[in-house]
Amino acid sequence: MGTPDADLAAAAARGDRRALEDLLDRHTDRVFAICRRVLIDREDALDATQEALIAVARRIGTFDGRAQFTTWLYRVAMNAALDESRRRARRPLPIDLNTDRASADVPIDSLVADRVDVDAALATIPVEFRAAVALRDLGGLDYADIAEILGIPPGTVRSRIARGRAALADRLGNRDDPSHRHTERST
Repeated sequence: MGTPDADLAAAAARGDRRALEDLLDRHTDRVFAICRRVLIDREDALDATQEALIAVARRIGTFDGRAQFTTWLYRVAMNAALDESRRRARRPLPIDLNTDRASADVPIDSLVADRVDVDAALATIPVEFRAAVALRDLGGLDYADIAEILGIPPGTVRSRIARGRAALADRLGNRDDPSHRHTERST
Protein backbone atom coordinates (compact mmCIF):
# COMPACT_ATOMS: atom_id res chain seq x y z
CA MET A 1 0.00 0.00 0.00
CA GLY A 2 2.96 2.30 0.40
CA THR A 3 3.23 5.24 2.73
CA PRO A 4 0.70 5.21 5.59
CA ASP A 5 -2.19 7.70 5.35
CA ALA A 6 -1.11 9.53 8.50
CA ASP A 7 2.38 10.12 7.07
CA LEU A 8 0.97 11.38 3.77
CA ALA A 9 -1.44 13.65 5.65
CA ALA A 10 1.40 15.09 7.74
CA ALA A 11 3.49 15.71 4.64
CA ALA A 12 0.50 17.27 2.86
CA ALA A 13 -0.10 19.55 5.85
CA ARG A 14 3.52 20.74 5.49
CA GLY A 15 2.80 21.66 1.87
CA ASP A 16 3.88 18.50 0.02
CA ARG A 17 1.53 18.62 -2.99
CA ARG A 18 2.50 15.13 -4.19
CA ALA A 19 1.62 13.64 -0.79
CA LEU A 20 -1.80 15.31 -0.95
CA GLU A 21 -2.38 14.03 -4.49
CA ASP A 22 -1.38 10.49 -3.45
CA LEU A 23 -3.68 10.64 -0.44
CA LEU A 24 -6.64 11.89 -2.47
CA ASP A 25 -6.01 9.41 -5.29
CA ARG A 26 -5.93 6.57 -2.76
CA HIS A 27 -9.35 7.44 -1.30
CA THR A 28 -11.36 9.12 -4.09
CA ASP A 29 -13.20 5.96 -5.10
CA ARG A 30 -14.29 5.22 -1.52
CA VAL A 31 -15.40 8.83 -0.95
CA PHE A 32 -17.45 8.67 -4.14
CA ALA A 33 -18.96 5.31 -3.16
CA ILE A 34 -20.09 6.67 0.20
CA CYS A 35 -21.48 9.86 -1.33
CA ARG A 36 -23.25 7.79 -4.00
CA ARG A 37 -24.94 5.61 -1.44
CA VAL A 38 -26.06 8.57 0.63
CA LEU A 39 -27.23 10.68 -2.30
CA ILE A 40 -28.22 7.95 -4.80
CA ASP A 41 -27.99 10.33 -7.78
CA ARG A 42 -24.63 9.94 -9.54
CA GLU A 43 -24.27 13.62 -10.44
CA ASP A 44 -25.06 14.75 -6.90
CA ALA A 45 -22.54 12.20 -5.59
CA LEU A 46 -19.89 13.51 -7.97
CA ASP A 47 -20.58 17.06 -6.75
CA ALA A 48 -20.34 15.98 -3.11
CA THR A 49 -17.15 14.02 -3.81
CA GLN A 50 -15.55 17.05 -5.42
CA GLU A 51 -16.60 19.25 -2.49
CA ALA A 52 -15.23 16.70 -0.02
CA LEU A 53 -11.86 16.46 -1.78
CA ILE A 54 -11.58 20.24 -1.98
CA ALA A 55 -12.38 20.46 1.73
CA VAL A 56 -9.69 17.87 2.51
CA ALA A 57 -7.13 19.79 0.46
CA ARG A 58 -8.01 23.06 2.19
CA ARG A 59 -8.21 21.63 5.70
CA ILE A 60 -5.54 18.91 5.70
CA GLY A 61 -3.67 20.92 8.32
CA THR A 62 -6.56 20.39 10.77
CA PHE A 63 -6.10 16.61 10.72
CA ASP A 64 -4.46 16.01 14.09
CA GLY A 65 -3.90 12.25 13.92
CA ARG A 66 -6.00 11.44 17.00
CA ALA A 67 -8.29 9.32 14.81
CA GLN A 68 -7.44 7.35 11.70
CA PHE A 69 -7.19 9.48 8.59
CA THR A 70 -10.08 7.58 7.00
CA THR A 71 -12.35 8.43 9.94
CA TRP A 72 -11.58 12.13 9.45
CA LEU A 73 -11.94 11.78 5.68
CA TYR A 74 -15.31 10.01 5.92
CA ARG A 75 -16.59 12.72 8.24
CA VAL A 76 -15.63 15.34 5.63
CA ALA A 77 -17.25 13.21 2.90
CA MET A 78 -20.41 12.65 4.93
CA ASN A 79 -20.71 16.38 5.64
CA ALA A 80 -20.33 17.12 1.92
CA ALA A 81 -22.96 14.50 1.06
CA LEU A 82 -25.40 15.80 3.67
CA ASP A 83 -24.82 19.39 2.49
CA GLU A 84 -25.52 18.29 -1.09
CA SER A 85 -28.66 16.49 0.10
CA ARG A 86 -29.91 19.72 1.71
CA ARG A 87 -29.11 21.70 -1.46
CA ARG A 88 -30.91 19.10 -3.57
CA ALA A 89 -33.98 19.30 -1.33
CA ARG A 90 -34.23 23.03 -2.09
CA ARG A 91 -34.02 22.52 -5.88
CA PRO A 92 -37.19 22.00 -7.92
CA LEU A 93 -37.62 18.48 -9.27
CA PRO A 94 -37.34 18.07 -13.05
CA ILE A 95 -40.32 16.66 -14.89
CA ASP A 96 -39.58 13.60 -17.02
CA LEU A 97 -41.56 14.16 -20.21
CA ASN A 98 -40.11 11.07 -21.86
CA THR A 99 -41.87 8.16 -20.20
CA ASP A 100 -40.65 5.59 -22.75
CA ARG A 101 -38.33 3.08 -21.17
CA ALA A 102 -35.87 0.65 -22.68
CA SER A 103 -37.29 -2.59 -23.95
CA ALA A 104 -37.71 -5.37 -21.41
CA ASP A 105 -36.02 -7.69 -23.92
CA VAL A 106 -32.62 -6.08 -23.29
CA PRO A 107 -30.57 -8.45 -21.10
CA ILE A 108 -29.23 -6.92 -17.90
CA ASP A 109 -26.40 -8.47 -15.94
CA SER A 110 -27.79 -9.70 -12.61
CA LEU A 111 -25.11 -7.88 -10.59
CA VAL A 112 -26.01 -4.59 -12.25
CA ALA A 113 -29.70 -5.31 -11.69
CA ASP A 114 -29.05 -6.06 -8.02
CA ARG A 115 -27.11 -2.83 -7.62
CA VAL A 116 -29.92 -0.89 -9.25
CA ASP A 117 -32.36 -2.57 -6.85
CA VAL A 118 -30.20 -1.67 -3.85
CA ASP A 119 -29.80 1.93 -5.04
CA ALA A 120 -33.55 2.25 -5.61
CA ALA A 121 -34.25 0.83 -2.16
CA LEU A 122 -31.67 3.14 -0.57
CA ALA A 123 -33.35 6.13 -2.20
CA THR A 124 -36.53 5.37 -0.27
CA ILE A 125 -35.06 5.37 3.23
CA PRO A 126 -34.23 8.50 5.24
CA VAL A 127 -30.78 9.98 4.68
CA GLU A 128 -29.73 9.47 8.31
CA PHE A 129 -30.28 5.70 7.89
CA ARG A 130 -28.56 5.67 4.47
CA ALA A 131 -25.54 7.46 5.92
CA ALA A 132 -25.12 5.00 8.80
CA VAL A 133 -25.62 1.93 6.59
CA ALA A 134 -23.23 3.24 3.93
CA LEU A 135 -20.48 3.95 6.45
CA ARG A 136 -20.88 0.53 8.06
CA ASP A 137 -21.54 -1.74 5.09
CA LEU A 138 -19.65 0.12 2.39
CA GLY A 139 -17.00 1.92 4.44
CA GLY A 140 -16.45 -0.99 6.82
CA LEU A 141 -16.23 1.37 9.78
CA ASP A 142 -16.96 0.35 13.35
CA TYR A 143 -19.75 1.91 15.40
CA ALA A 144 -17.43 4.24 17.32
CA ASP A 145 -15.97 5.70 14.13
CA ILE A 146 -19.43 6.13 12.59
CA ALA A 147 -20.61 7.84 15.78
CA GLU A 148 -17.68 10.24 15.57
CA ILE A 149 -18.26 10.96 11.88
CA LEU A 150 -21.98 11.57 12.27
CA GLY A 151 -21.69 13.29 15.65
CA ILE A 152 -24.17 10.96 17.34
CA PRO A 153 -23.94 8.40 20.18
CA PRO A 154 -22.92 4.81 19.31
CA GLY A 155 -26.32 3.52 20.43
CA THR A 156 -27.98 5.79 17.88
CA VAL A 157 -25.61 4.46 15.23
CA ARG A 158 -26.66 0.90 16.05
CA SER A 159 -30.31 1.89 15.90
CA ARG A 160 -29.95 3.70 12.57
CA ILE A 161 -28.06 0.81 11.02
CA ALA A 162 -30.62 -1.72 12.24
CA ARG A 163 -33.56 0.40 11.10
CA GLY A 164 -31.87 1.18 7.78
CA ARG A 165 -31.09 -2.47 7.09
CA ALA A 166 -34.63 -3.50 8.04
CA ALA A 167 -36.08 -0.86 5.73
CA LEU A 168 -33.81 -2.04 2.92
CA ALA A 169 -34.79 -5.65 3.48
CA ASP A 170 -38.48 -4.68 3.37
CA ARG A 171 -38.01 -2.77 0.13
CA LEU A 172 -35.96 -5.54 -1.44
CA GLY A 173 -38.61 -8.07 -0.51
CA ASN A 174 -36.42 -10.36 1.55
CA ARG A 175 -36.94 -9.42 5.16
CA ASP A 176 -37.51 -12.94 6.45
CA ASP A 177 -34.86 -14.88 4.51
CA PRO A 178 -31.36 -13.43 4.96
CA SER A 179 -29.87 -15.99 2.55
CA HIS A 180 -31.62 -14.28 -0.38
CA ARG A 181 -30.76 -10.67 0.41
CA HIS A 182 -29.55 -8.43 -2.40
CA THR A 183 -27.16 -6.30 -0.36
CA GLU A 184 -23.63 -5.43 -1.46
CA ARG A 185 -20.46 -5.76 0.53
CA SER A 186 -17.21 -4.12 -0.34
CA THR A 187 -14.11 -6.23 -0.25
